[in-house]
Order: sequence, then C-alpha cells, then structure tokens
Amino acid sequence: MKPPVFATLGCRLNAYETEAMKELAAAAGVEGAVVVNTCAVTAEAVRKAKQEIRRLARENPGAPVIVTGCAAQTEPETFAAMAEVTKVIGNHEKMQPDTWAGLVPQGPDFIGKTEKVSVDDIMSVKETAGHLIDGFGRHRAYVQVQNGCDHRCTFCIIPFGRGNSRSVPAGVVVEQIRRLVDRGFNEVVLTGVDLTSWGADLPGTPRLGDLVMRILKLVPDLPRLRISSIDSIEADEMLMQAIATEPRLMPHLHLSLQAGDDMILKRMKRRHLRDDAIRFCEEARKLRPGIVFGADIIAGFPTETEAMFENSLKLVDDCGLTFLHVFPYSARQGTPAARMPRVPGPAIKERAARLRAKGHEALLRHLEAEVGQERAVLVEGGLAGRTEYFTEVRFGHEMPEGTIVRLRIAGHDGEKLRA
Repeated sequence: MKPPVFATLGCRLNAYETEAMKELAAAAGVEGAVVVNTCAVTAEAVRKAKQEIRRLARENPGAPVIVTGCAAQTEPETFAAMAEVTKVIGNHEKMQPDTWAGLVPQGPDFIGKTEKVSVDDIMSVKETAGHLIDGFGRHRAYVQVQNGCDHRCTFCIIPFGRGNSRSVPAGVVVEQIRRLVDRGFNEVVLTGVDLTSWGADLPGTPRLGDLVMRILKLVPDLPRLRISSIDSIEADEMLMQAIATEPRLMPHLHLSLQAGDDMILKRMKRRHLRDDAIRFCEEARKLRPGIVFGADIIAGFPTETEAMFENSLKLVDDCGLTFLHVFPYSARQGTPAARMPRVPGPAIKERAARLRAKGHEALLRHLEAEVGQERAVLVEGGLAGRTEYFTEVRFGHEMPEGTIVRLRIAGHDGEKLRA
C-alpha cells in the first residue's frame, strides 16, 4: 500500500487539518494520491499552490492529484481547469470521512469517474471539526479551537474560504489537551482563524479568556499554554487576567494589527484604531512585565500615502513590537480593497523592505536584552528550541526533544539566541 503524499501551504490551521486528513485517508484506505492543502491569503499564495501542484504531479506521474484548502474553496474553477488536477475538494468536505471513503480505488482512474469539483457553500457550515485529531506537532501540540470568521476586512478573502466563526466546545478542548499532556507534550498552542471570537456561538457565549482559565485550572499538569494570533480589540477581561496571573500562559502574543494609520485601518474595515493597539500593548505590559508582541502588518494597502505608511512604521516602536510578519499588499479578486486605487508595485515592495528592516532592528534589541538571562527553553530539535517568549535558541549539545530545559543565554547571531 502506497500512502498518499500530502503537501501543506499556509497557516498552522492548514497544517493541523492536513494531519486530520492523513488519518481520514488512512482510515478510508486511500492509496497513491497526491493531496495539496492550499492557502488563499494572497495572490502569491495561490500562485505557489499552482506551482506546488505542477511539481508534485511531475514527481508522482500517474497519481491522482486532489486539491483542497482555502484557495480550492474560494476559486475551485481555477484548479479544476488545471490539467494536473483530478479532484477539487472544499474546506468542509475535506474534514468528512465520507469524502475520503468515496475516493477508495475502483480502478486506475477511480477519482476521475466522480465529479471533479466537490465544493459546497462554506457559509452554511455551523460547526467545526476540531475534535478530529489530538493536536499535531513533534515538540508542541497545536489544538484547533475555532474556525471561520464573522468579520469582513476589505482586503481579506479568508472568510469565504473558511466560512463563519464556529467554536469547539470547552469540554472537548480540555479533554483533548488532557490526552496530549498524557502523551508527554509540555506545550500546547490554541489555534483558530479568529481566535478571540471563540465562544460567541456557544451556549452562554463564553470568551477566549474563559477557555484559557478553564484549561489551566482543569489541566494542572500542562506546563505551558500559548495562544496564537489574536485581535487585540477583542481581548476580554478574563484573558487580561490570565496574562497577569497565570505564569503557565506564555508571555508572547501575536497581534493582528495590519496597519498603524487610522484612515487605512478604517478603509481596511478593522475594528481598532492606532491608539487602541498602543493602549493594549501598554496594558498587557503593565500586567505582565517583559511580555513580547509579534504583529501582522500590511505594506502598501490601497490609497496608502507615504505619511500613512510612516504611521505603520512608527507603530513598531509605539507598541514595542518584537516579531513582524510583513505582507506586501496583494489584491484578492472579490474583495472591496481590490477595487480601491492601488499603490504602485515598486512602492509596495520598497515599503515592505523598510518594514522588515524596522522589524529586524526591533528583534535585535530583544536579542540583546536576552543575553545573560536564564530562560526555560522547549527543545524543538537536538540543538534548537524556543524560550517562553517564543524566541529561537541554538545550543551546543543534544537535548531530548520536547523537554523543557533551563539555559543561560550567552549571545546571539542577529537572528537567534545562543545558549
């Protein structure tokens, strides 16, 4: 039996779902296929998906090629038109056992005998399948607690790939994390598309902070809990309390900021302004001195002037950001921003480069401040790991993967710490 070849593009949630698909495909007895789990966050992501499909088709001649993920959901016809593609499956369909059971061999061209496109209305999906697998990861476990998004930022295609927000019930999450701790995981990361909207569709409308507190209370043997990217304007009081009082909640937050200019934020249809972001970082830092922040920032959003961009550049210092994910603006067909006056491509590229340089300056300051400190490092490989602050560390001798070790920081190489 030749197992399917899986390729994942995009976010941690996609990677999580690929692990679930591997289990579903194995349970159904699917053999010899190539499965590409795509991303749609930018036009470049879609281009890379096509490139990956062609590469895998060349490397696996004769294998059926199944395309799924956000790009398959938002533009199925694009992938159905590719000669290499045998089947296009939507984001909801890829999580259904029946989908994979329907791909069990019935001859060499079995997939080709079915409809080429199996993509339904993602907006009609009411629940998420976060219970399908007990997390994934070799060193830390990622646990999906939420999927979809109810917001409609003008640049973003993701709600049309993921559907509306839906949450995994707290009891299911807690039981899943208990099993992961029993299997030896020392760190769990909560993931989702719009994590701070967790609970809005559940009875009693609990908030993310309630979930965090419940996990930490009911799973006392869990050494470290992280939360992935959050929308700071949606941070609830209980989450702020957890930041202040729970040492097992790691002191690193990745913020979905996107811009530092109020007019651009309004044109993006974001729900926060510049001062809201700064205020959140100041408050969190008071509650948890030393906490570090990463952030997503878009360079060259339509109508962005040089002065507007400078406000985004200054936000790095004003918020005290440490890790930047910089996205050159990429128009997504069907979004309102795609109809707005564009910034010239060279200007977008130049602004993205300046933002990255600014981010590197901020990272260097953080690395310098860490030298001489003792940190608890989760070992990710024999010679590498990450601190409580999610800062990468290299060390000189092999250590057991997945363990937490206390190390003194001796220096850095401009990108990573050295212990």
